[in-house]
Amino acid sequence: MKKLKVLISAYSCEPGRGSEPGVGWNVAREVAKHHEVWVLTRPDESGEIIEAELARNPVPNLHFVYCNLPLIGGFWRLNQSGAMQIHYYLWQIQAYFFARRLHHQIGFDIVHHVTFVKYSSPSFLSLLPVPFIWGPVGGGESAPKPFWRDFSPRARAYETARDLVRWLGERDPFVRLTAKRSAFIRATTEDTAKRLYKMGVNQVEIFPETGLPAEEIAHLGQYAMPDSCPVRFISMGRLLHWKGFHLGIRAFAQANLPDAEYWLLGDGPEQEELATLAKDLGVAPQVKFWGRLPREESLGKLRECHVLVHPSLHDSGGWVCLEAMATGRPVICLDLGGPGVQVTQETGFKIPAFDPEQAVGGLAEAMVRLAKDSALLKRMGEAGKKQLREEFAWETRGEHLAQLYEDIFEKTQGKASRSNR
Repeated sequence: MKKLKVLISAYSCEPGRGSEPGVGWNVAREVAKHHEVWVLTRPDESGEIIEAELARNPVPNLHFVYCNLPLIGGFWRLNQSGAMQIHYYLWQIQAYFFARRLHHQIGFDIVHHVTFVKYSSPSFLSLLPVPFIWGPVGGGESAPKPFWRDFSPRARAYETARDLVRWLGERDPFVRLTAKRSAFIRATTEDTAKRLYKMGVNQVEIFPETGLPAEEIAHLGQYAMPDSCPVRFISMGRLLHWKGFHLGIRAFAQANLPDAEYWLLGDGPEQEELATLAKDLGVAPQVKFWGRLPREESLGKLRECHVLVHPSLHDSGGWVCLEAMATGRPVICLDLGGPGVQVTQETGFKIPAFDPEQAVGGLAEAMVRLAKDSALLKRMGEAGKKQLREEFAWETRGEHLAQLYEDIFEKTQGKASRSNR
């Protein structure tokens, strides 16, 4: 394998984290095992953490270049999604000028935009005269309209604004230019792929963004399934309307499992509504809200449970699903977004999401089946462990990505040589 000079754009990048910071870090670290890698990211809070990690555990061939907006470098820290999105867009512009200077010095063979995984925002690094890989990008997922009737006015306003921002992004000429100039595009879900096709893209590969390090897969794989009753279901994440935890509580009540428990980990604006719902449905004594816990404590709670319930209505990733599968816990999710890609019929239940009543009925039926069939519970859990090792280990993903870089480079070089004849 030819060692290439690779530039990775990772606005979000931090070791020891999940979600997008973890994606940025793990992609860079694993690819650096095969190629020479430069990572363009922000200094802010992650820079010191990255440098401390590299001092403890040096990674040959991995170099970090920090780029920030000089006048509004801390603007993104405002606790508002809109502020961060504005900062992200402006950072992409400045990152291009950083990258252009770097390219003149180094001469990159491949450029890869990794984070944020947002299909409706451009990556100006696509303007460099180098083969450009975009993604996996996400964000094309939406809560099906029938589910909106359960949303509060504030939640509906959020979904409407989200749709509007995406609509505007799809018409941004720089987004379309990014799509046009991409040598290869990956999308986290079919929903995002469909939106990219509507923008004129010819080919998109569906590929989940998430993964877990081998050492973490091995550690989580030691979590034995609890032998004792009651059967415990668990949901983990921010208590937001689109996470669908109201559907999980309704399904738990409909399942009518008097000896079972349902644990919810996380905090957020929906907590009071969810607690009221559990009380109204008569399952409050069986539903326990643990609040927001540190990651190790959260994994400890997962260890005490049997099944993960993740009824998210639009989730590009679904990191918690991978963690649950790594521990050998079956996953019950809606057949939407990232979880719908990750979970298979061997590792859990993917419930179609046509309307709330149908979805709740499907979730409840899955709960009953797993609560009453210990052999099925164990079989699905073992299948989940196997799938994690084979498909979602970062080491495996790094090998595949390194080979993809070489394939694209050779293909591009072949085209260039033919055009020069």
